[in-house]
Amino acid sequence: MRKKLTGLTAFFLAFTLAFQPVYAKTREEIQQEREEKKQQQQSTQSKYNETQGKLSDLQEEQDVLQEEIDELDAQLVEIIASVGLMEEQIADTEAQIEQAQKDYDAAKAQEEAQYQAMKARLRYLYEKGDTSYMELLTKASTWSDMLNQAEYIEKLHEYDQKMLNAYIAIKEEVEIKKNDLEDKKSDLETQKYELEEEEAAMEELLEEKKAVSADYDAQIAKVRQEAAAYKAQIKQQNAELKQLDEEENAIIKAEEERRRKAEEEARKAEEARKAQENQQSSGSSGSSSSSGSSSSSGSSSSGSSSSSGGGSKTVPPATGSSGSDIAQYACQFVGNPYVLGGTSLTDGADCSGFIWAVYKQYGYSLPRTSSGQRSAGREVSYEEAQPGDIICYAGHVALYLGGGRIVHASTARTGIKYGYATYRPILTVRRIVG
Repeated sequence: MRKKLTGLTAFFLAFTLAFQPVYAKTREEIQQEREEKKQQQQSTQSKYNETQGKLSDLQEEQDVLQEEIDELDAQLVEIIASVGLMEEQIADTEAQIEQAQKDYDAAKAQEEAQYQAMKARLRYLYEKGDTSYMELLTKASTWSDMLNQAEYIEKLHEYDQKMLNAYIAIKEEVEIKKNDLEDKKSDLETQKYELEEEEAAMEELLEEKKAVSADYDAQIAKVRQEAAAYKAQIKQQNAELKQLDEEENAIIKAEEERRRKAEEEARKAEEARKAQENQQSSGSSGSSSSSGSSSSSGSSSSGSSSSSGGGSKTVPPATGSSGSDIAQYACQFVGNPYVLGGTSLTDGADCSGFIWAVYKQYGYSLPRTSSGQRSAGREVSYEEAQPGDIICYAGHVALYLGGGRIVHASTARTGIKYGYATYRPILTVRRIVG
């Protein structure tokens, strides 16, 4: 009977093992694969973080560049407006010059007419020499009449001279005004040219910065694509890790189910054995044997139960000369011509070309345009200005001499000359030396 029960137990165990699930991977393989996937995910996450940092840097740089573009746009609008204003002022000045010329011509004609009238009267009075003049006086019937004639002649002469002097004064005044207007027109035309030069330089710089901005757009788009790819990869890796967790949980659940069934079969077998022993309680030796067998079986079952377990998860002048030396050196070119676009200290230069050429002699490389020189060196206040500093105006630059005086390539009419620093509104003062 015991053999029959032992065989029945073996049958149930074999039946249980025959129907347990068979998995392609073991828990150890899944844990190893999970660890590899986690390392891959950490690497992908690191790359993703790098792209985010790079994207942030690119966007920050682009924002700074956009601020520069906006500032240049605003400056360009201001310059274009200034050029338009200059054109209006030039047109108004030309009209004033034209009117001054008309006034001059009228004054000149009046002077000539008065002069001719005076000459005619004098010729009438003196055409027969001193005798006629005396006859005119002797024709007077009385001494009083003679005095009146003489007084009349004198007053007539004084009137002619007064009128002639007045017309000469008017003509001279109009001529001075005309010259002043022509100087003003020359200065306005020079400012217009320099503003147009600055406008062209700004437009070129603006196009360059817009091209750089477009390149930033391309870089940002590329980095965003990389970040999206890494993000998708991280998502896929998370899904794979989740799948591995599910596979391991399935194995753990199957092992627990298998262990539960084995324990259940062992319990049933033990109950059957004990029932059989109770029926054969008369055989003491059999009982002792059964008891030993039971102890052995129980020990085996206990050992089987404890063996299972779960897993765990785990210039000529030397460089460096003072600003005073530079200012003094520049003064020797006063009187030389102003030439649009020129950079020659002797043959002619415009305002920025003059500054550029002077500093070049001392080994300094400055921007060529007045707009570029407004950003050269470092800024100081006008109150702190020293000889050699660059005084910057809208579309114009000059070299400071000290004491409120400047030397600059002024206009085509005046050339390189001295002037006062505050003759126009100052935008900034730049210090190159010191």
